[in-house]
Amino acid sequence: MTGSDSPELPVVPEGAQSLDVVSVRTGMFGTSDGGDTSGFDLLVEPVVLPPASVRPYGGWFDEVADALEHSIPDYSTVVPKVVVHAGDITFHVRREQLLTFVRALRDEPDLRFEMCLGCSGLHWPADTGAELHVLYPFLSITHNRRVYVDVSCPDDDPHVPSIYPVYPANDWHERETYDFFGIVFDGHPALTRIEMPDDWPGHPQRKDYPLGGIPVEYKGAQIPPPDERRGYFS
Repeated sequence: MTGSDSPELPVVPEGAQSLDVVSVRTGMFGTSDGGDTSGFDLLVEPVVLPPASVRPYGGWFDEVADALEHSIPDYSTVVPKVVVHAGDITFHVRREQLLTFVRALRDEPDLRFEMCLGCSGLHWPADTGAELHVLYPFLSITHNRRVYVDVSCPDDDPHVPSIYPVYPANDWHERETYDFFGIVFDGHPALTRIEMPDDWPGHPQRKDYPLGGIPVEYKGAQIPPPDERRGYFS
C-alpha cells in the first residue's frame, strides 16, 4: 500500500489473542530523512509479531512447558506469553525472573538445556514500555531440542540481568548486545564494548541511530552517503 492508505493487518488466527503490532514501517528501509533511494519510499507496512499461542502447543513443546510449570513457582506470572510460530517455541519471560527461568532450563532433568547459543538485541521504538528486547536461543543436547527466550525492557530503563552466572559462555554475546543496542546486563563481570571503540557515541544497531555514512567514488562518480541521498519520489 502507498500514500495515505491505512495499513491493513493480517487476520488473527483462530483461538489466538490479538496481534502484536510493534511498528509501522515506511519505505523499504524505514528511513524518514530522505535517505531511501530504493523506489519504495511511499510503502506503508505494519510490523506485526506473532500472537500468543494457546495450549496444546503440540509435540514436545507441551512437555517443556509442563516441566517449566512444575519447576517454577508462579509460572504464569514469570512467563506472561508463549509463542509457537514457524516450528519454534518462544517463552516471553519477565526480566526480574530471568535467572530463575534459565536455571530451570539448565538444571531440570526433563529440560537439560545445557547450552545458550548467545543473544540478539531488538529495538522497536514504537513498542511503548518494551522498546528493547533480548532474544536467547537455548539448546538441549540431551533431548535434542531448541527453545527461545524473549526478555524486554523499556528505553528509559535498559537493564536486563546477565545470565553469565548460569551460562558463562554468554559473556561476549552480552557485551556485543550492549555495544550495539545499549542494553545493560546487570551482574556481567566486565560489560565493555567489544567491537566499537570505547569512546564511540551511541549504539549503532538501534533504529533511532543516525544513518550516517561516507561518500563513495564509483567509476569516477561521487556517491553521497545514505543520509544525503534523495528519494526517487520525494
